[in-house]
Amino acid sequence: MNAPAFAIEPVRRNFKFPLKKSKITHWNGAGRNFTNFLNALSVFFPEGERFFIDSVRNYRDQITAPQLKRDVSAFIGQEAFHSREHVEYNNALAEAGFPVEAYEKVVAILLDNIKERTPKAFQLSITVALEHITAILANGVLETPEAMEGSDEGYVALWHWHALEETEHKAVAFDVFNQVVGGGLGSYLLRTGAFTFANAVFWPAVAAVYLDILRRDKQLSNLKGWRATYDNMWGKNGILKLIIPDWLDYYKPGFHPWDHDNRHLLKRVEEIIAVVGAPKTKATKKTTKKVSKKSQPQEDNV
Repeated sequence: MNAPAFAIEPVRRNFKFPLKKSKITHWNGAGRNFTNFLNALSVFFPEGERFFIDSVRNYRDQITAPQLKRDVSAFIGQEAFHSREHVEYNNALAEAGFPVEAYEKVVAILLDNIKERTPKAFQLSITVALEHITAILANGVLETPEAMEGSDEGYVALWHWHALEETEHKAVAFDVFNQVVGGGLGSYLLRTGAFTFANAVFWPAVAAVYLDILRRDKQLSNLKGWRATYDNMWGKNGILKLIIPDWLDYYKPGFHPWDHDNRHLLKRVEEIIAVVGAPKTKATKKTTKKVSKKSQPQEDNV
């Protein structure tokens, strides 16, 4: 698997976002249906980020390259902050009357079963697979600014921050996998098999949560909302339409996440700073504050 000729070092940015809770179901300019698709994705992030952190931590003692050690430490810090901010986001959804705790419990059960019933190498390969999915979704969001037109700036800043940092660290888990699992046919089959499995579980789960949110929000029969969602996902510049080639590339032997070189998007962090203020980027040993009953992932120094 080919490593890139350039290096991208992730940076921990301790952002807090000014989310207007009263707008949780209609913060996106495209309306409630598309807003709730993004809300459904958010439901999966806190548990997902914890799983990603744990699966990479399982192998931190086997990481020998100094740069990869630093990248893993930053990856863990970034994912911990993502989890914290999406807990706040999801709390707003729960306060609006949606059963977020029940949704998250299902996600936790799915991921806990993987932890309990599969080898650590498979858990890491699932993380690599889901990191690719989130990275190409992030690229789709950043490459289609029209999907956020007319939207509340606090929510837009959160999604763009998350997307930028997913881009920044999109190869970290992949590089850990390469070092600890190695190359060859067995590695390829594990990587692509886990990707197929992850897609078969993730997308139906997202669809189930999305439809339930729409049902509870009384938007299932909102034809205008469905049209706006279709346009943003599958239209001429639709996010999902845009990511299909990158999704398929994962099955190529020798694939590496930075084969999709979108470094130019990282310059947009200045737009986010304008909304939330200058971040604290220095790594610390402090844990993140609790924002729900469940403990949040901790920042880490590998």
